[in-house]
Amino acid sequence: MLPELSRGALCAAALSCVLSPAPVFAQGETALPEITVGGAGVPSGSLTVPSVEAQRTQLESIVGSVEFIDARSFENRYTNNITDVVKDTPGVYAQTRYGQEVRFSIRGSGLARGFHARGVEILQDGIPFNFADGSGDYYQIDPLALRSAEIYKGGNALLFGSSTLGGAVNFVTPTAFTALAPAFVRIEGGSFGAFRANAQLSGISGDADALLNVTQSHQDGFRQHQNQDYTQINANLGYRLAPGVETRFYLGIYETRQKLPGTLSLTDALNFPTRASLAAITGNQARDVSTQRLANRTTFELDIGKLDLDTWLLHKSLYHPIFQVIDQDGWTYGIAPHWSGTFDLGGYRNDLTVGARYFGGTNSALQFVNISGNRGAQTANARQIANNYQAFIDNKFWITPELALMAGAKLFRDERDFENLFTSPVRTAGRTYDGFSPKVGVLWQPAPTVQVFADLTKSRDVPDFSDLAQSNLNGLTFVPLQQQRAWTGEVGTRGSWDRFRWDLTFYRSAVRDELINYSTNAALGIPAATFNADRALHQGIEFGGAVELVRDVSGPGASDTITLAQVWTWNDFRFVGDRVYGNNRLAVVPEHVLRTTLSYTRPDGFFFTPSVDWVPQGAFADFANTLRTPGYALFGIRTGTNLPNGVTIFVDARNLTNERYISDFGAITDARLVSTAIFYPGEGRSVYAGMRYAF
Repeated sequence: MLPELSRGALCAAALSCVLSPAPVFAQGETALPEITVGGAGVPSGSLTVPSVEAQRTQLESIVGSVEFIDARSFENRYTNNITDVVKDTPGVYAQTRYGQEVRFSIRGSGLARGFHARGVEILQDGIPFNFADGSGDYYQIDPLALRSAEIYKGGNALLFGSSTLGGAVNFVTPTAFTALAPAFVRIEGGSFGAFRANAQLSGISGDADALLNVTQSHQDGFRQHQNQDYTQINANLGYRLAPGVETRFYLGIYETRQKLPGTLSLTDALNFPTRASLAAITGNQARDVSTQRLANRTTFELDIGKLDLDTWLLHKSLYHPIFQVIDQDGWTYGIAPHWSGTFDLGGYRNDLTVGARYFGGTNSALQFVNISGNRGAQTANARQIANNYQAFIDNKFWITPELALMAGAKLFRDERDFENLFTSPVRTAGRTYDGFSPKVGVLWQPAPTVQVFADLTKSRDVPDFSDLAQSNLNGLTFVPLQQQRAWTGEVGTRGSWDRFRWDLTFYRSAVRDELINYSTNAALGIPAATFNADRALHQGIEFGGAVELVRDVSGPGASDTITLAQVWTWNDFRFVGDRVYGNNRLAVVPEHVLRTTLSYTRPDGFFFTPSVDWVPQGAFADFANTLRTPGYALFGIRTGTNLPNGVTIFVDARNLTNERYISDFGAITDARLVSTAIFYPGEGRSVYAGMRYAF
C-alpha cells in the first residue's frame, strides 16, 4: 500500500494543491498474492473505502469461494476490457467478442445469453451498476480506473444482497488514499490501430480528498467494421463531516461508440477471421451508449460496527442498430443501508451484517426498421418498469478462534411491469417474483495463512426484460418466464505455505427452470428467444496455484524469483433428463480452460512472463451436441521494467503463433436444422506497448 499523503491536492475542480510524490512499486506477476487470514485491516485514512489490504482481509474472511485481484497484477499489461482483468482468476469464464463486449460467466451463469450480462451482479465501489431489471454490460467498467476487483462466486455475494447463480463482481476504484500514485499519465498502443491515453490526479487536503481518472481510447479492430472509441471518466470526492462520519460522492461519465462486426459461420470464422458479416455492414450495425452515474456512500462509525448508506442514480441512452434499430433511454435509482459489526456473544466472537436495498427504474424501449444504421419505420414502443425490494443478513459465530459457523439469508420481491404503447389500446403485462435464499456454512482456519470452508446456498435469478419482452412476428411480446432456482454446495481451501499458494474449490449446483437462450434465426439477425429448461446440473473445479521455483536466481540476496502459476477451471454443465435434449451438455462454455504462466521478476521492477492459454477441446455450439468448436492454445509474452524518475514501460505480445480460434458464439438448438452463422473469431497475433509516468 502506498503511504498516506500528509498534504496533497484536490482534483482540478476543488482546492488549490500541493502534491507529494510517492514511490512507484514493482510489478508483481504472480497469480495468487499471499494472503493474511483473519487479521485486522490496515487503516487507510478513509471510512467509506478501506485500504486495499483491508479489502483483501475482509473478502477472505467470507465463508466460501472468493477472489481478490489487486490492480498491481495487471497495471503493466494491455487491459482493453475486463477479460484482461480476470484472466488469472479460476472459475471465471470471460471471452472477448469485440472491443469491450465480453461474455462473462461464473459457474455457468447466464451461460446461454448471447449478449451483455445476466446472472452476475455488477457493482462499482460496492454500489450496484446493473440496471433495475438486473441486466447490464461491461462497457462502463474502465480497467485503467480500478484499484482492485472482488469476485464473490454464487451465494458468497450475500454480503451485497446478491442471490444469483453467478454471484457478484465488485470493481473498486481508487481514492486519494489508495491510489497507485498521487498522479500519473499513461499512453499505450499497438496492433489493429489501438491507441489509449489515461491520466489520474488525486490529493488530500484537510478533511477532504478527491480523485479524477480519465481514459480516451481508440481501436480500428482486428475485424472489418469493428472500430471502437471510448471516453471513460471516473471521479470521487470524500469529506470527513465529523469524527466517525464521512461521505463520498462518485461521478461517472461513459461514452461508447462501437461498430459491430457481426457473426460468421464456423468455416468463415476460422479461415477468414477478419471479415465482418454482410448483415453488419449493410445494416451499419453499432452500439452507441451514453451513460452517466452519480452515487454516494455515507459511513457512520458507531460504538459497535459501522453503518453505510448508499444511494445511486444511473442514466443510460442506447442507440443500437442491429436486426432493427433499438433505441432506449432509461433511469435506475436506489438506496441501500448496510450495517456490519463484530461483538461478543456469550463470550464468543460474532460477526454480523444486515442490510436492505430498494432499487428501481424505467426504460423507454423503441424499435425501428434498420436502414443502413438509421431509423426507418417504427416497429415497437414499450415502457419497462422494474422495482426490487430486498433484505439480507449474514452472521458468523466463532466457536473457537479457528472455527466459525455461518448462517444467512436474503428475502426479496422483484416486480416487472411491461407496457406495450405501440398497440391500441395499450397492452400491459407484468409478473412479480418473490423468494427466500438461505445460506449456511463453516470456516476452519487451521493455520494463520490457511483456510478450509464448506457451504450450501440457494440462488434465484429473475428474468430481465431482454428475456421477458421477446421479439416475434407480432412485435414485442411479454413472456412470463419462471425465475431460475438452484441449490449450490461447495467445499474448498485457500492459503499459502512456504513457497506455495493455492485456491481450490469444488462446487455442484442443482438448477431448476434454468434461463436458456437460443438463436431463432441467426442468418436474419432475429434475436434469441428465452425459455426455462426444467432441470440442469452445473458442477466444476476451480483451481489456482503458484510456486516459487527458484529464489535468488542471479546470486545470494538478489531477491529475483522464477514463479510458476497455474489456473484450471473444469466446467461440467448439462441438462438433466430434458424432454428434448436428454442429458446433453449445455452449449457455449468448454469443459476445461487452463492458463499457465512462468514469471521472472526482480526487485527493481523488471519482469518477463511467458504464458499459454489452453482449451483442449472446444465447446458445443448447439444443445443437440452436433457441432463443436475446435480447441486451441494461445502463446504470449509480457515484459517490462521500471526506469528512473517514475517511468514504467511494458510490452504485451499475444497469440504469437497467430492461432485461428473461436472466441465466443451464441447457442443454437440443432446445428443440423438452423443457421450456424453464430461465431466470433478470436484476435490474431498482436503486440501492445505502453509507458506510465507517475509523479
